Amino acid sequence: MNRLFFRFFLFVMLAITGAAFAVHFAISRLYGDPLEDIARRQAAAQIFLLQHYVDQAPPDEWLARLNKVREVSDVRYDLVPLAQVRAALPESRHAALARGDVVIDVAHKAFFRRVDLKGERYVGSDEDVIHAQGLPIDTSQALWQEGLRYAVVALALLAPIALWSRSHWKGLQHLSQVADDFGAGQLSARAVMPRSASIYPLAERMNAMAARIGQLLESQRSLLHSVSHEIRTPIARLEFGLELLRSAADAESNPALEKRIAAMEKDLYELNALVSELLGMARLDSGQPLQRQPFGLADALRDCVAGLPPGADIELQLADDLGTVDGDARLLMRAVGNLAGNARKYAAHRVVVAAARLPDSVEIIVDDDGPGIPPDEREHIFEPFYRLDRSRDRNTGGFGLGLSIARKAVALHGGSVQAADSPLGGARFTVRLPV
Repeated sequence: MNRLFFRFFLFVMLAITGAAFAVHFAISRLYGDPLEDIARRQAAAQIFLLQHYVDQAPPDEWLARLNKVREVSDVRYDLVPLAQVRAALPESRHAALARGDVVIDVAHKAFFRRVDLKGERYVGSDEDVIHAQGLPIDTSQALWQEGLRYAVVALALLAPIALWSRSHWKGLQHLSQVADDFGAGQLSARAVMPRSASIYPLAERMNAMAARIGQLLESQRSLLHSVSHEIRTPIARLEFGLELLRSAADAESNPALEKRIAAMEKDLYELNALVSELLGMARLDSGQPLQRQPFGLADALRDCVAGLPPGADIELQLADDLGTVDGDARLLMRAVGNLAGNARKYAAHRVVVAAARLPDSVEIIVDDDGPGIPPDEREHIFEPFYRLDRSRDRNTGGFGLGLSIARKAVALHGGSVQAADSPLGGARFTVRLPV
């Protein structure tokens, strides 16, 4: 936000500077150099003396009067050949010199003027130029005045712009804070500002958007609770019915019926697991705030691995300085459990879960020695219901939600999950959590 207004301020300053140069250029083109006019006014006494005293002398006394002026004046008057002056002056000043005008040299505090145009003062006077040096010309004060004038104009423009920008800045800061609060799960956060505020329409639209999102999330929560109740209830009845049916089958010793009941129980277990996964995914997407609190990472990882279903052994390699992590332990360990369970499902013999503490993050790595994941599939596997071709059978496939839930859970903590090749030959999943 500060960068936005700094750029705006810089743009205004550049615009004012450009306008100052444009004004100076336009005045110079239309009316001549302003500094030359100032210098001409400052040298007005010397010019007047030359034009109304020296030039008024009779032809045979012109040089004598010039010498008298030399004696009493602090200004140095020299007679210089016309060709030499033309070589010293830029071509744009030659025409004025040829007309007999006074040509001001501001940089050297001097002026040039031809003695006359017809050689009437003395022999060869039409080829001589009076060069007056040491004139009382000082344009620094004029430049300071000009700079002060533009500074006053700049301040007069910047003061109201600054006040106007400050109100915008405060309003945008407030909107930014509301957006952060809303994104953090405070769905009741709203922008409150007077109707006279310039960004009030934006705040109203943002509040309407937040209200709509809040309604959608609340509807999703209601649907989640309803679905949880409505689906769990028939599943429980089915489980109870199957249990009664199994008791009857055991009493009749009917192997075919027992096999069919076992298949139905397996289907029911998968349905129950699918509902649990879907409800878990919905909870992550519902915007519910995390139950954050510090927890010991090493102990949590040991409990997580110990709580996984039976299968291949998982080797733990935990650093001694893991310390604590601030977050929702249940959610994070579910993510790690999904990754470890997925690794154990496809591993040939070995699964390793390692953890280390870096300067600015905690890194949890899950390696396996299975078939690995093709590079072009490594981002797709985190999409809901996406499964690799080799895992689409019911024995190993799952539902394609475990990795998606893992990435969402880690992302809610500001972390990331990436898939890569493992040194063991299979897949490596790396979880990075900020500390």
